[in-house]
Amino acid sequence: MWKILVASSKGGCGKTTIATNLAAHFAQDGKNTVLVDADRQGSSQRWAEKRAGLPGAVLAVSGLRRDWASRIPDDAQRVVVDGPAGIRASELAELLEDVDALLIPILPSRIDLDASEVFLGDVAGLPRVKKGKVAVGLIANRLKPWTTASQQALEEMKKLPFPVIGQLRDTQGYVLVASLGKGIFDYNSEVIRSHQDDWDKILRWLKKQQG
Repeated sequence: MWKILVASSKGGCGKTTIATNLAAHFAQDGKNTVLVDADRQGSSQRWAEKRAGLPGAVLAVSGLRRDWASRIPDDAQRVVVDGPAGIRASELAELLEDVDALLIPILPSRIDLDASEVFLGDVAGLPRVKKGKVAVGLIANRLKPWTTASQQALEEMKKLPFPVIGQLRDTQGYVLVASLGKGIFDYNSEVIRSHQDDWDKILRWLKKQQG
């Protein structure tokens, strides 16, 4: 069983979108996949419920109780945790006790970069991160690659204490498929495949962390 936490100190950064699409990928890959929703909004849990009757179903587990890890089935192969909105590093420490990797989405704006710098400094000091027990990767999210602003933001992200392991473009495609309980890995159209390609580096990084 391998557990991945998606978390951020700032709301609206695409945390749930990344968690649900990652869960969809693992399920489509034939893995027994669990999606733990630790966000009080419950968006991930509703997404998994919509998906229940589709191929590549994902089991939803509420992460609002401290004993969520004990309620994951023994045959689960991949667990994706959608962390609480606007989490602080001190709150993150408890969740890190039960995961193997941490993904942190960051938007290419000055406000998000400034907020992330402080948060990531605190994350770097957490015991399991310092000991190398939890791998941490940053995801540049909702990029407009053709703009100077996005390119400048990417250069600034490279100065942060953790590696930028992927770049996801800004597209309404994620919103459309989410309303159906699906992810971009459930489709094979040419347009969707181009967005799937954005995930290649993220998935390779995760596979590498498994050893």
